[in-house]
Amino acid sequence: MPLTQADSRTIDPILLAVIANRFEAIVREMTHTLQKAAYSTLISVSRDFSCAIVTGDHQLLASAEGLPVQNYGADIQTKSMCDLHADLRPGDAFLHNDPYLGNSHTPDLGVLVPVFAGDRHLFTAVAKGHVADSGGPTPGSESIDAADVYSEGTLVFPAIRVERDYQEIHDITRMARQHVRFPELWYGDYRAMLGAARTAERRLGELVDKYGADVIEQAAAEWLDYSERMMANEVRKLPGGRITAESRMDPLPVAPDGIPLRVEITVDEQAGYVDVDLRDNIDCLPAGINASVAATLSAVMQGVSSVVDSGVPHNAGAFRRVRVLLRENCIVGIPRFPASCSMATSIPTNRLINLVQSAFAQLGEGWGIAEGGIGLGVSYPGITGFDPRRGADYHAFFPAGNNGGPASPHADGWVTYTIPCVAGLLYRNSVEIDERQFPLRFRTLRIISGSGGAGRFRGGPTVEVSYGPTSASMAVESMADGYESPARGVRGGADGCLAASYKVGIDGTRQPLASSFSVELAPGEYVTGHACGGGGYGDPLERDPQAVLQDVEERWIPFDDALDIYGVVLRPKSGGGYEVDVESTADLRAQPSTAGP
Repeated sequence: MPLTQADSRTIDPILLAVIANRFEAIVREMTHTLQKAAYSTLISVSRDFSCAIVTGDHQLLASAEGLPVQNYGADIQTKSMCDLHADLRPGDAFLHNDPYLGNSHTPDLGVLVPVFAGDRHLFTAVAKGHVADSGGPTPGSESIDAADVYSEGTLVFPAIRVERDYQEIHDITRMARQHVRFPELWYGDYRAMLGAARTAERRLGELVDKYGADVIEQAAAEWLDYSERMMANEVRKLPGGRITAESRMDPLPVAPDGIPLRVEITVDEQAGYVDVDLRDNIDCLPAGINASVAATLSAVMQGVSSVVDSGVPHNAGAFRRVRVLLRENCIVGIPRFPASCSMATSIPTNRLINLVQSAFAQLGEGWGIAEGGIGLGVSYPGITGFDPRRGADYHAFFPAGNNGGPASPHADGWVTYTIPCVAGLLYRNSVEIDERQFPLRFRTLRIISGSGGAGRFRGGPTVEVSYGPTSASMAVESMADGYESPARGVRGGADGCLAASYKVGIDGTRQPLASSFSVELAPGEYVTGHACGGGGYGDPLERDPQAVLQDVEERWIPFDDALDIYGVVLRPKSGGGYEVDVESTADLRAQPSTAGP
């Protein structure tokens, strides 16, 4: 049973804070190690990776700035490691990317290192990164068309031992390098993950040497209990009740009318629990869009975390207060083998995150947040081709553009949001680094004025991005959502703009691309487009007129939107520029017919 009573606490609170912060510092050192040692730009530049410490009894303890979609579920992975291997000992390391045993999806490769104090398994260090390729039919190994796991064709490691007594089992790595398109990238990223996990092993050993295994184990337990109490107190601040919310993904060949999603949330403010029921959703589909258990739980936990104080630690203690109801063979639940989870981290996970976080807005003013942009398209491409400069093939997936972030009751949406499942922690690549690394050139990278949903707080704008090959043909592919169903605003806020993608020919003709596309570009051709804008929060007519003036001056919104959407009258001022006509604005906003979003 969790230790929740004051008299069960045995460690001085100051020492507990020191040790808890040391856990987080160790994860940050893992993070720096992995990023600096990785080979692929997706990990070393974009930071599509995560590190975590899990207790020996499989509770997520510390994750620092890890991507939510990768860290939630690390505890399930460590449990499967122990279930499959009864002979763990120091010097072991395991490869794990099996979505049926706790991983997010197969391209997210994890390295797990059990950490011991004597013969006691105290912790497991987990380092996970999105590798450039995992052996699927197409470069990058993500497929929306995969009817099942066999169609994915990816290299799956169900907690496979890759080191024994600190010595690499070369049969495993040799097999892996033979199976993937870019063996040096794969191996370099794997070694970087291993280095990060071994770093944690050393630092945790030093912590145990300083305080003793019993103190460290007790501190971990009490930190989780403290985190649970913090989350329970936050839930007690929420208005109680039951709410339901629905959303719909864009149509796909297997779902020509789109994919509906539904959530039922019950807030028991007296007991301090949130129950999230996802059982009333459709069965798994014969496509690579079924959410793994880890991806589903991450979406729920992220959605709930967005409506409580950010000071609540993101660990298993806090998560005890969120009870998730899943069913087998559900598209957001427990996938039944061999349903494919190839795209689990983005489709439908991003929609589910939005659905949960925006549902809380039904509780009343000041609760919940809007939906964040979920488009991918040309903003998040996979590119493949031959680089004449290096005489070698290349493949990369990289964030070239950006989705607009969701507005909240207190702030506008982020410009640097990327996509919901990474919570703004994924970095957009540098144009200069991409052009140096790959044979391509960018034509545009610019914010689209007015693309975020209007509101008392507006959604973040999206970015137009255009690029193409320089000297040899290049294939560009993306699997996306948000081309027909936008990121929605809440409590009177407007929706963000839809995503759009185009191929532009040498003669300048523009060919619209579907939400999921694969296109070949010759030199002189390029793709252009944008992802989604974020949804707004609250009535636009309640936005501070001075904030609207600043939006116009900074070109976050077009000049005409000030009057047409926000009801703000701007007049020229002496010396140039504009100022708010306070009296005319008040009169206009008082009129019932004033235009809104």
